[in-house]
Amino acid sequence: MAVYTEIGEDELEAFVAGYDLGKVLSFKGIAEGVENSNYLLVTDSGPFILTLYEKRVEESDLPFFLGLMNHLSARGERCPTAVADRDGRLHSRLADRPAAIITFLQGVWIRRPRRQHCTAVGAALARLHLAAADFEVRRRNALALDGWARLVAATADHADDVRVGLAEDIADEMEHLRARWPSGLPQGVIHADLFPDNVFFLGEELSGLIDFYFACNDMFAYDLAICLNAWCFEADRSFNVTKGKALLDGYAAVRPLGQEEIEALPLLARGAAFRFLLTRLNDWLSVPEGALVVPKDPMEFHARLRFHRDAESAAAYGFSL
Repeated sequence: MAVYTEIGEDELEAFVAGYDLGKVLSFKGIAEGVENSNYLLVTDSGPFILTLYEKRVEESDLPFFLGLMNHLSARGERCPTAVADRDGRLHSRLADRPAAIITFLQGVWIRRPRRQHCTAVGAALARLHLAAADFEVRRRNALALDGWARLVAATADHADDVRVGLAEDIADEMEHLRARWPSGLPQGVIHADLFPDNVFFLGEELSGLIDFYFACNDMFAYDLAICLNAWCFEADRSFNVTKGKALLDGYAAVRPLGQEEIEALPLLARGAAFRFLLTRLNDWLSVPEGALVVPKDPMEFHARLRFHRDAESAAAYGFSL
């Protein structure tokens, strides 16, 4: 989350008047993340999140993102929902941006995840995969191989400004992954961005998942590989195999993994690290001047990529064969 677009008081009140939420009581920008402009909106009806969609989010994708949240919530999964306006629309426009009002989810994200948090996240991810099985809207993964290739090209001229030799390393990795990327693994709707700041806890209990704006149709095991990257590396950039085992066990207890998924896990984790290296590098090189956002260090994922290059099997992540 972040603030790229400022909103005037009059236009905000006119926008909210289109909903059955009462009067605006307070309004404050949220300066976290890198994708959209987000505000904490409090009305007579309670707290909400007002989101203006920027950068990579296409307005044509909003029916998928917002519909998916409402679908998962209707299936009993813990996630925010999109609020319909008086005309039944889940999104419209504000400040010349697509915009939506999202219900507020109680909880906090965990800065230093422990084993039990990883178990809970693994189980929640598997439940999401199963709950979305009958969601009929589809969205291709815009950040799969072809999307990576576009980011490689977009960052090639300035990657070495971040670290000498990075551009060549990225080009070589792109060639390696393109030649070996698996196909035929079980697929469905995936979250594709389930980092700790997108998972809320109340005490030790997982209270919900947020930020579905990278969700798409792709391999379930790839989504799991993203979580291994997101939850199981320490501040010194080492992989915590205890956390990895907890996450994998939590997932497999709800949705057991097939043998081909298990065998593909090191390559999928490598691809997931590469994907976040590229998107973070692109953000690092292109944050708009004056935006209230701090870009994340892309080299964190370069270190994770090096770990995955050395992983010979799923056992490297704590999976019990």
